[in-house]
Amino acid sequence: MTMPADVGLIGLGVMGTNLALNLADNGHRVAVFNRTCEAVDRFAASEAAKGKEIHPYHKLSDFITGIKRPAQIIIMVKPGAAVDQIIRQLTPLLAKGDIIIDAGDSFFKDTIRRTAELASSGLGFVGLGVSGGGEDARRGLSLMPGGTPENYGRIEPILLSVAAKVLGKPCCAHIGPEGAGHFVKMIHNGIEYADMQLIAETYSILKDLVNLDYPAMSEALVDWNQGELEGYLLEITAEILARRDIETGQPICEIILDAAGQKDTGFWASREFLELGLAAPSLIEAVQARSLSVAREERTAARILPGPKAKFSGDSRAFAKEIGEALYAAKIICYAQGFHAMAAGAETYGWKLDLAALATIWRGGCIIRGRFLQRIADAYRENPCLPNLLLDKYLKNLLKKSQGAIRRVAAAAIGAGVPIPVMSSALAFYDGYRSDRLPANLIQAQRDYFGGRTCKHLDKGGYFHSEWTNGKIG
Repeated sequence: MTMPADVGLIGLGVMGTNLALNLADNGHRVAVFNRTCEAVDRFAASEAAKGKEIHPYHKLSDFITGIKRPAQIIIMVKPGAAVDQIIRQLTPLLAKGDIIIDAGDSFFKDTIRRTAELASSGLGFVGLGVSGGGEDARRGLSLMPGGTPENYGRIEPILLSVAAKVLGKPCCAHIGPEGAGHFVKMIHNGIEYADMQLIAETYSILKDLVNLDYPAMSEALVDWNQGELEGYLLEITAEILARRDIETGQPICEIILDAAGQKDTGFWASREFLELGLAAPSLIEAVQARSLSVAREERTAARILPGPKAKFSGDSRAFAKEIGEALYAAKIICYAQGFHAMAAGAETYGWKLDLAALATIWRGGCIIRGRFLQRIADAYRENPCLPNLLLDKYLKNLLKKSQGAIRRVAAAAIGAGVPIPVMSSALAFYDGYRSDRLPANLIQAQRDYFGGRTCKHLDKGGYFHSEWTNGKIG
């Protein structure tokens, strides 16, 4: 008789199959189920699954029976209606104390709702933020579980076993209650969008302004990746730029349509920033840049619009190094926006987020993993109440040294008509954040003029309204 599985997994896409293999490699017996029997059979018959404690099921009822109780069931399906549908199908088959773990990119407010709904039935629910690609699911992910401490405590051994390890420590930590795990993953994706867009913008500057060829661009990124910018995204980008299409011999990027896809997480993060009244313009710009990219027909028609011709004169290698400095400066500013958003969101929703721990678990198995995250962890360990990363002593001094580079690079790109929405936004945010006086006083005066919104007195305090049409104040 087959022993019951330690854990069940529903959803056999790329991430689900690799996570099932990861679980099996770490000594767990795994029951697997998918809405299509073909996917179950194909995975069970694969070379990767042979000889492992992976047990396939065609019926959901048999799948549940094949898991030891109280059950721990991971679902990795498309966020939204598909998650609710699986939960509805599972609920009658489960018993008090069983735990459902949603490891997809669900919206955190849906996770809050589902947690409350299942708690009324005595069922546990954990919203598990997961970062990493298919290979990371196989070898080790960055995991951000939410939910009650009790539920987390029960699933912790399984999560720690499949998490990435950095210096022997698992990249997994209990984030907080309810939807905290999915909230943090959402902001992570907002930061990821900005990080990717910044690298794309530097590629555009190197290619369209400095006129470097692909081998030289790849070499520049390899060089950047040896220092403070070291990270997964820069590493894979250097590889991409060095790759050529087998059929045509062209650089691979030259045959890829310039329209970037996106998931809901970037949009959700942008909407949340606006709803909370947070200033995270660079992260929002990264989402907007992808939206502009897919409007390709419209952009093609707009080529008739006038613009400058890119011109560059000087030492291309020296300027490439300066572009790397500008990238790092912009990266710091973007990450500062993301971490501030997490702190503000935690205050709004009544969570206690350990920002140092978050930076630590993102160092491995995660798309934005890189050396810079250790700097962030150090900043928040030194001062857990740090209002903004830009005020950290180390990062503040680094920006002091590198702000000249980002200003020169941004000016050159803008002057040449090379679009840099995130880099320019990051610089504008930095200048706005460090300004003692912003022109918002004029905006408030305008609001008072046409709408009687009142103005707050700078020196005296309190509010006043001006009778603008007759020159009277107060």
